[in-house]
Amino acid sequence: SAMAKDSGHPRFVAGILGPTNQTASMSPDVNDSGHRTIGFDELVSAYCSNARGMIAGGSDIILVETIFDTLNAKAALYALELVFEDIGFRLPVMVSGTIVDLSGRTLSGQTVEAFWISVKHARPFAVGLNCALGAVQLAPHVAELSRIASARISVHPNAGLPNAFGGYDQAPAEMASLIGAWAKDGLVNIVGGCCGTTPDHVAAMRNAVDGFAPRTVPVEPCRLALSGLEPFQLVS
Repeated sequence: SAMAKDSGHPRFVAGILGPTNQTASMSPDVNDSGHRTIGFDELVSAYCSNARGMIAGGSDIILVETIFDTLNAKAALYALELVFEDIGFRLPVMVSGTIVDLSGRTLSGQTVEAFWISVKHARPFAVGLNCALGAVQLAPHVAELSRIASARISVHPNAGLPNAFGGYDQAPAEMASLIGAWAKDGLVNIVGGCCGTTPDHVAAMRNAVDGFAPRTVPVEPCRLALSGLEPFQLVS
């Protein structure tokens, strides 16, 4: 229906593989550090079912998002590989982690660089950050991810930090100006909003980034340059 109203701007549907309310790499019991409420295989099974439903429903992209535990994300990415192999085609995959506090780490303890290294094997269409923090708090982490990632950068922050009542007070114009600065500096490819954002926030962001070129995705150099080398020979 959105395409019918404005056919000049294509729309794509992202099917979400969320983090679940379980964590595979940490114990919820402070008295038993080895305890887990879920295992890797259970997560893979659940994510396979989820992915199949979203693909059958017409999703154009699969977004593994709000990643606080990278082991959960690895289960989701593995599940997608199984599903893609089974159905005989692939969809673009986006991966979005969440920084939970000002230390710049995920809940499972990874820095932005460690998170990227942990998921880059999946060759995502885009990698990014969402949720937990507002654009102000995410700014240095967006810059760091943009510096190191050989994928498009996607960011959809909260509308600032929550207030005392759990709501969000950042107005569309303020949030859009912050994200517009990222676009101006060439740090991002895809932007949007998470908690506390509204259609007005997204419309303001669209206006704020209009006219700026998207970030240029760096080409990661190959570690082994094989051209011009002689074949290996056994020396007796």
